[in-house]
Amino acid sequence: MPVFWLSEKDLSFPHPELANEDGILAIGGDLSIERLLLAYNNGLFPWYNPDDPILWWSPDPRFVLFPEELKIAKSMRSYFNQKKFTVTFDRDFETVIRNCKSQVRKGQSGDTWISEDMVKAYCNLHRAGYAHSVEVWKESILVGGLYGVSLGKIFFGESMFSKVSNASKFGFITLVQYLINKGYTLIDCQQETEHLKSLGGRNISRAEFLERIVENQQELTVAGSWSLGD
Repeated sequence: MPVFWLSEKDLSFPHPELANEDGILAIGGDLSIERLLLAYNNGLFPWYNPDDPILWWSPDPRFVLFPEELKIAKSMRSYFNQKKFTVTFDRDFETVIRNCKSQVRKGQSGDTWISEDMVKAYCNLHRAGYAHSVEVWKESILVGGLYGVSLGKIFFGESMFSKVSNASKFGFITLVQYLINKGYTLIDCQQETEHLKSLGGRNISRAEFLERIVENQQELTVAGSWSLGD
């Protein structure tokens, strides 16, 4: 399959099934609120290196977590029983995304793929009420967190960070429990990681994922802060 070039003037995407074998559908466009919402509503997400053109992805298979399939290890249960961390929602989105940006990951050094343009774009999406953050605190110190986009009954996870052992897992588990209470049906994890696999994530086909995306388009999206869900 060819990779499609997008114009900043044309707010549209090719069908996600037209992505190439690597999962890349298109190049270019912009990171406006309108385009990002259109992308997520079609099961797409941006992922690219700083200073490179924007790449839009529709991988096959797609790594997801069904909220009811969440796995909580015995070692993690003690963290909750002892209330080792405190979790908030949407208290400090920009600090969370900047910590994700600077998180040192296996095989990388320094900043991740989260460029300043990405930070600005997702902060805009947060202010519009569509992007949300989870903050994990040990006393008054931010030690972990994650952020993503919420549309309908699907949460599209983007990135997470942890400064102490199991902080990001604690935040993720708390988020999943919150989403279950809100009737969410799916968490998009984009690509497989051992971290998320241990929590119950698994691969599904792109075709199945897109079916769920189409179903989700019928759900009402309530934009706004989740801070009252602390």
